[in-house]
Amino acid sequence: MGASTEGGWTYSRSGVDRGAVAGSLARLLAQVHGSSVPSHGRPVHLPGHYAGLIRIGRETIAITTDTIGTKGLLAEEVGAWEGVGEDIVAVNVNDLASVGARPSALVDTISVAKPSPEVFEQIGRGLDRGLRTAGITLLGGETAVVPELVHGYDLGGTAIGFFPRGRRPVTGSGIRPGDIVLGVPSSGVHANGLTLVRRLLREHRIDLAAPRPGGPGPVGLELLNPTRIYSPVSEAVADRPEVQGFAHISGGGVRNLARLSGRVAFVLDHWPVVPSLFRWIQELGAVASNEMFQTFNMGIGFAIVSRPRRLSETLRRLARAGAADALVIGHVERGRGVRLPDHDLAYPAY
Repeated sequence: MGASTEGGWTYSRSGVDRGAVAGSLARLLAQVHGSSVPSHGRPVHLPGHYAGLIRIGRETIAITTDTIGTKGLLAEEVGAWEGVGEDIVAVNVNDLASVGARPSALVDTISVAKPSPEVFEQIGRGLDRGLRTAGITLLGGETAVVPELVHGYDLGGTAIGFFPRGRRPVTGSGIRPGDIVLGVPSSGVHANGLTLVRRLLREHRIDLAAPRPGGPGPVGLELLNPTRIYSPVSEAVADRPEVQGFAHISGGGVRNLARLSGRVAFVLDHWPVVPSLFRWIQELGAVASNEMFQTFNMGIGFAIVSRPRRLSETLRRLARAGAADALVIGHVERGRGVRLPDHDLAYPAY
């Protein structure tokens, strides 16, 4: 994982400038001064967190929205759409899982230049599979035919969740030095970093129908493997008093942990062996390790921050929820940011 930075590819070079995104968003938010009428609900102030929370009476509702990004372009190129249908569910319910909310429903949005019944059917099959895994329903959605805006398919959704009686949102506010960090493996690149990956595929004229060296099958299908859904994982331990925080390792990579607390340092000193798919991507573009770990999930898609007590019970609960592969990946110290000592990497903030 020690690729040189000289001439190496970055997310920014592929067309996604994180700084420009952050700056533009800050300008937008500076113009938004509206507040809700108290009888319509009171927002819970959690800046930078995964989902928005609002209290309505005695209930707290969690809301999140996301798209699958340019993974849809890869699906179009390969001609395989079921997986991205599942991704629509996953990218949203995983953010709900990151505040300990139980997902309830989803509405989808599809913007398309020209609808294809066959493609919609495939997307629908994937959507259904994702909804069943997350235990939620599809309430409806929006299909927009906008050939002047999009040239293929832009897929996303909005999900809502709630907190069962007695459960409080899991926000990370109680995280302290001495806590441990558990990781649940990913199922591949998920739906992040595909702009960079696709640029490298074009640059090197990679045959998407052929396997990469040591790969399990066509690399196009490997990259389209659906995002793992972590809501059952969160649900299994969200009520446990020792559990202090969840993190969806999506866009931003391991830096996402810093969204939970700016008052501690997350030291990931037991990161597992990085899957060969990510090592291949890194070698393909001479991508620096610093860039890899802040662009991709690098094999861990969801993190749980917990007190060290009753670790065995927590792992048993996770195993019963389908995450028998969960493992300890680090701990919490005094300081701030995220560190990976074995890779000589440090990120001071999200």
